Amino acid sequence: MEDYHKARPLIRRSLKIYLNLIVILAVFLTGVLIGAWKVNQITPYQAAEAIINKATSHLSTEKVDFNIFWKAWDIVQNKYVGRPVDERNLFYGAMSGLVASLQDPYSVFFNPDLTQAFNQEISGTFDGIGIEIGIKKNQLVVIAPLPDSPAEKTGILAGDKIMKIDSVDTNTITIDTAVNLIRGKEGTTVNLLIEREGENEPLSFTVTREVIKVQSITWEIIDSNIAYLKISHFNEDTEKNFQKAINEIILKEPKGIILDLRNNPGGYLDVAIDITGSFVEKEKIVVIEDYGDGRRTEYKSDDGGSLSNYPVVVLVNNGSASASEIMAGALQDYGVATIVGEQTFGKGSVQELTEFSDGSSLKLSVAKWLTPTGRSINEEGIKPDVEVKLSEDDYNSDRDPQLEKAIEILTGSSNS
Repeated sequence: MEDYHKARPLIRRSLKIYLNLIVILAVFLTGVLIGAWKVNQITPYQAAEAIINKATSHLSTEKVDFNIFWKAWDIVQNKYVGRPVDERNLFYGAMSGLVASLQDPYSVFFNPDLTQAFNQEISGTFDGIGIEIGIKKNQLVVIAPLPDSPAEKTGILAGDKIMKIDSVDTNTITIDTAVNLIRGKEGTTVNLLIEREGENEPLSFTVTREVIKVQSITWEIIDSNIAYLKISHFNEDTEKNFQKAINEIILKEPKGIILDLRNNPGGYLDVAIDITGSFVEKEKIVVIEDYGDGRRTEYKSDDGGSLSNYPVVVLVNNGSASASEIMAGALQDYGVATIVGEQTFGKGSVQELTEFSDGSSLKLSVAKWLTPTGRSINEEGIKPDVEVKLSEDDYNSDRDPQLEKAIEILTGSSNS
């Protein structure tokens, strides 16, 4: 799961326009051009030629010669042995190559089918094995298996490196191709070859796909009247379910709150900001969006700290990524929570999702996230105030030393 703008960011929900070359061409070629196909019923060549003749008047022809593209287009159309070539597939392939040239694993062009699958995941229901993946040091890794998912039940862990998906070497594919290979119809299987720290040989897992429904909020009262609140995702239902949960928690008058963000891969930024606002004062900066060119945007809380009077411990691990890192970083910066666990994943780039008229979309990295004090999240992650590791033996034996440490901290603070 990634935090983005859907020209809202998975993070922000307001429309934004980024006028760099790639987005200009993407808007022209997928917005106007696709519309021209549908309305005027002219060929992609004719529509795009007219558009680019206007668009490229502002570009340096010494750097970009679009005649080469069209010459290649004509050669493929007229000489490819498998012709006739589907113009739409050819166009989508060109757009995919355009974005792939950025060499950014989080920027990708989706055709309509992939766009539908992506939006289905964000909504919280999809067919798959319940695993969040990302790129770390040029390696496909498991950010987190979802709770009670086929992946978790099979034994796949956060931090596992995925070497192969069935017979496909992951070093040769994009993250979105990997997602599509792992997904499939309910009842079918996929094999993952895993490299795991501490294991001498690769591990092979065959996992049966199921319908995955993400339950983003769970809570209970545990030892010493402490409220344990787990957020597994920041999706469309999370904020509503969070408000319902905290209303019930407040009625219990707990001594403290344990906020579990372990294996939370992220989601909608505005949801994470709103929830963070429950723990800090109103109008406090929650996160800073840094565009890399001197421009920055600050996102502030507006809740007013309905939970700010409670001692709080936040649990994190290397499966905590993106929006969950934003939340943990803000609470740490303001000193309103003690962060316990392991260093987080370090996914601090912002993706904007722009959807086009034909159902295709562009997911593009447009900025990086900083904590309220200006700390970079990208690749660095959030370091816990109290480091407590959770070993594989702990996991297999249902021991949770991180949760035990959180209880110990809150018990001590409530007695002080």
